[in-house]
Order: sequence, then C-alpha cells, then structure tokens
Amino acid sequence: MARKFHRRKPLEAMSELNVTPLIDLAFALLIIFMITAPLLQQTIDIRVPTESARPQPSEPIEPLMLSIDPQGQFFWGDQAVGDNEMQSRLVLVADTDEPPVVQIRADAGLPYQRVVDLLDLVKGAGLSKISLETRAR
Repeated sequence: MARKFHRRKPLEAMSELNVTPLIDLAFALLIIFMITAPLLQQTIDIRVPTESARPQPSEPIEPLMLSIDPQGQFFWGDQAVGDNEMQSRLVLVADTDEPPVVQIRADAGLPYQRVVDLLDLVKGAGLSKISLETRAR
C-alpha cells in the first residue's frame, strides 16, 4: 500500500507515528554501549597469580607422521614398521618432555578397524594430541 503525502485537511492532526527518530536514537545508544562495555570490564583491580617461567621451545615441534597404506601396513615417516615396533617407538616418544602431535594419514579405502588399531597404539603409549589428516572435497 503506497503512502500518500498530501492531506485533505491541512489543519487535521497526523494519525501516523514517525519512528525514524526513535530508531536513530536506539542505534546511537547501542553504539555507545558497545564502546563503553569493554572499558567497564577492564577497570576491575585484581592481582593475577604468577607462575614460574618455563623456557619456550626455540622452534616449533614437528608433528610425528604415522601412515597406513592401502594394504594396512604401518609407516613411521617413510619407514615401514610392524605393530610391535610401532608400539615400542610410540612409548619412547611419549616419554619425552614435550611429546609431539601425532598426525595419522590413512588410505580412504582402508578398513576402519586398522585405523582404530593405530589409534589404540597411540593412546596406549600415553600420547593424547592426535590429528587425523583429511583432504577437502
């Protein structure tokens, strides 16, 4: 329905409410509150606890790359290893001060149970940072 801007009787009061100034006021208040709210949170005076300084590693730790080929063979990097050798190597890696992230690459056609077997070996060694490599469609 189109709005008519002329009135038949010029002395008659308008019965429609103009809400544009009200909306402008609401937006102005919203902007003011958005700016002042973070400032109010930073004014609380508290003493945060301290911790002993740990030396940060000078270079980032490379992830440990484990792979499973289509035949179900485990690979440590580029080297093929058996189940028992994989378990013993994972235990040695887990005993280090800063254990790496274990990145697992598996063939898409591989039975899921073989991936779960490798996950059991990794978790059994005490490693908890695990990444499963995938590719985007």
